[in-house]
Formats: sequence, C-alpha cells, structure tokens
Amino acid sequence: MTKNNNIDSLIKNLEKEVKGLEQETQVLEQGKILTLGDGIATISGLPNVKYYELLKFPHNVQGLAFNLEKNRIGVILLGEYEKLKEGDEVEGTGKTLSVPVSEKFLGRVINPLAQPLDAKPEIKAQDFYPLEKIAPGVIKRQPVDTPLQTGIKAVDSMIPIGRGQRELIIGDRGTGKTAVALDAIINQKGKDVICIYVGIGQKQARIAMIQEKLAETGAMDYTIIVTANAADSASLQYLAPYAGTAVAEYFMDKGKDVLIVYDDLSKHAWAYRQVSLLLKRPSGREAYPGDIFYLHSRLLERACHLAKEYGGGSITALPIIETQAGDLSAYIPTNVISITDGQIYLEPDLFFAGVRPAINIGLSVSRVGGAAQIKAMKKIAGQLRIELAQYRELAAFTQFSTDLDPETKKKIDRGSRISEIFKQPQYQPMPVEQQVLIIWAITRGYANQVPITLIKQYEDELLAYFKNTERKVLKAIAEEKEISEKTNVLMEKEVLRFTNSFLKTHKLETNIQGEDGK
Repeated sequence: MTKNNNIDSLIKNLEKEVKGLEQETQVLEQGKILTLGDGIATISGLPNVKYYELLKFPHNVQGLAFNLEKNRIGVILLGEYEKLKEGDEVEGTGKTLSVPVSEKFLGRVINPLAQPLDAKPEIKAQDFYPLEKIAPGVIKRQPVDTPLQTGIKAVDSMIPIGRGQRELIIGDRGTGKTAVALDAIINQKGKDVICIYVGIGQKQARIAMIQEKLAETGAMDYTIIVTANAADSASLQYLAPYAGTAVAEYFMDKGKDVLIVYDDLSKHAWAYRQVSLLLKRPSGREAYPGDIFYLHSRLLERACHLAKEYGGGSITALPIIETQAGDLSAYIPTNVISITDGQIYLEPDLFFAGVRPAINIGLSVSRVGGAAQIKAMKKIAGQLRIELAQYRELAAFTQFSTDLDPETKKKIDRGSRISEIFKQPQYQPMPVEQQVLIIWAITRGYANQVPITLIKQYEDELLAYFKNTERKVLKAIAEEKEISEKTNVLMEKEVLRFTNSFLKTHKLETNIQGEDGK
C-alpha cells in the first residue's frame, strides 16, 4: 500500500513539472528588406503589420511602418541604419511607436526617441506615451480663459495668449520668431508651467546656444528640449514635434500647464515631403503630399485646455512658420494660419527699422482676445491696437508732407510714444503688473511732454521708482489683477510726482496733466 502511495505521489509531481514546461505557442512573422536608402526601406512579408507599428531590424535598428501597400511595406528607419543591407530579415513587434515619459526629462536635451543628447546619463522611465494620439474631444475641453503671459508688452496687451491656445509665430527668416518664443519660455519662471522646445532641422550650434541661454536665465529647470538637428534624417525630423507633444500630454494628464514651441513647422513640412517623395506617394501643390494639411492639424489639435473633471491641465502651442519674402498666402503658411487661434506676424521692415519685437499689429491677431487677459490689462489696452495701427498709417503719409493739422500731429505723437514703449530687449520679459503701469502712464498722457528720445529712459526710471518707493501699487495689481479705485488714485498721484521730477531733471516743462485734465 505504501509502495502504491509513493508511485501516485511521484506521478503527481511529474505531472506538475510537465505542466510547468508547457509554453504558449507564438507566431512570429518575418519579412525581408527589398530596397534600402535615404532612411527609407521597402520590405516584403509581414501581412498583419499595422500602420505606425514598430518593426525590428538587425543591429538594434528600429523602423516605422508608414506605407501599407498590397505586396510591400514602406518603412521609415530610426537610428543608425547604415549597417543594414538588402535581404536582411525584419520582425513585427505588434507595438505602435511610443516614447518614454518622465519628470526626469526636465532640464534635459533629447532626440525624438527620448535618447539624451547632452552627454548626461540615460533616463530610465516607467511610462510610455504614443507619438500619435487622437486629440481630446469638445466635451473634454473647457474655454481658454486663463492668461499665459509672455512678458512681451506688445503681445500681452494686444495679442493675448491663453492657456490651451495655439498662437502661430510667423515671419521671414531672421526677424526674431525664435526670440519671441524663448522670451515666453523665460517668462514662465515661477509660474508652474512646464516648457518644451521642439527644434526641427536646426543647426546643432543653434540648439546649444538656446540651451545655454535658457540655463543662464534659470529656465532649463522647467524646460525640455526635443531636437532633430539638420544633420539627422528626415524621418527623425518628421517625428520630433509628435514626440514633444507626447511628452507634453504626459504632464497635461497630471493636471499641469505646458507651453510647447515648434521651431519650426516649415522644416517639418519639408521633412514630411522628403519622406513622402522617397516612398513614392503622389505629390500635389508645391510637391507636398495631399495630406499635408492633416499633418499639422492632427498635431496642433492636441493643444487644449482640459475640463476640470479631466484633470484641468493644458497645452499651449506656439508653432513657428518661416515665410519667403513675407508671402503669407503660400501653401504651408495659409494651412497653419487656418488651424491656429491667431498669429503674431513679424515684419522685416519693422525689424530693420529697429522696432523689436517687429510685430505688425495690423496682420497679427488673437482669436481668444480679452478672455486671456487680466482685467487691469483689458481695461487699459482696449484702444491700443487701433491707435498704433492709425499711427503706422499716418506715419507713412507724413513722409510726403510737412503740414499736419493739430489732430493728426497729436495722433502721431501719441502713437510714436506707444510704439517706443513696445520696443523691448531680447531675453528681458516684463511682469504683467509692470506692463500695466507703463502702458497706463503712456495712454493717460503723462509722458506727452517727454521727448521720444527719452521715452525708454522714462520707462526704466518710472519702473525703478515704483519698485523702490511704491511697491504696494505693483503688488496690488499683481494680486488683484485689476486697477481698483484706490490703486488708480495712488498711481495718478505717484506717476504725476515722478513725471514732474523727471522733466525737471532734464530741464523740460512741468505743467503735466493726465488725459482727463488731472
């Protein structure tokens, strides 16, 4: 009997071991490289591959299924593909392309595959976000009503940007487009906004300079640079903005506000055109493929302000587009203008005339408007656009005539002072309460007797006076976000006192009155 029990227990143990050895069968599909070149491969086989599926090549090279044809697949190659050759075997992974995401990326420079480019240790992340994702629907969004200050007086007063907005920065080469975007990033210091700068097809030296400037101003602490340089393949340049947006969505889903800059989408469109032509896709206007509009619309639609029940986070997008000879009606500029919620147009003539930032107020617009401004700014900036536009128009006519009626002369004098205070050095964004103070003083007529040549000095000394002597005025505007009756009275008194002192110092007339005769 004991012998039988031993045999039974032995059989049971053997059965357990056999069960442990059983493995599920797995079907592994393989394909072969047919053609190879310029970062593009066509492969045969893999009948069940999906669009945007990640493929595995020899030598640890990855690829992205991009063209699904009847007998072949067009693949864009990622990484060092020079070691590959025709006939090499390819495997499907069943996974769509995703990038690792983590808060550890803050302060780092990475490529679109999240590999470090700053000679620092590799980042190990637990979470992955897909590069391509359907944008949140209308139900998940809430209206854009919270300001995102750039620190640039002309923008915050006349072309306000809200959290969740998509505001295009457009202009010719060398007119200061990147400078506007970098000032916006620098101005987010201490405002609990994560910033992502996406460089597409930029020189490596330029990215290094941007990193250095952001580090110098303390902005790299809350900034991530995602870059595919000019020397990188068109495939990587094409993926760069999507990788940056995936990282931005990770922070947005955590309820944070994110500012993302795409510098620039013109080069992104060129990279996509190059990839498409290599894959022999049909070309249309200006040799771009037919889905070029969808390329940017599906990217920019992912910028939004989520409703509170979905976390309340936001992504604010500042795409940059380069125009040729100021042609706003070209294919890519008109496409992106129609997708975004407004544009900041930088004009070469203004830039070379010394007006910097060289913003053309007539062609610049924010479709969110006053909803993205604090009450104090909305109150004083209402007529600025009209007055500045009138000034630029009248200033053009005055070149042909010296006889001006008093009303025209008054408008030109006023416009020239407003234009002068909107000149702002690069990398010196200004807090909104200081912007409100100087615009209030100029529009109320307190600087009417200050010569144009002294306006910048007047602005600097006025701000210094209030920072040192009347801090409570600036503090009240910053905290209340409006100009109360009490603050208004105090501003009138102190601005008048300072202006008279300034005029006496420069031996000018001192019978100053505000616009209302006060």
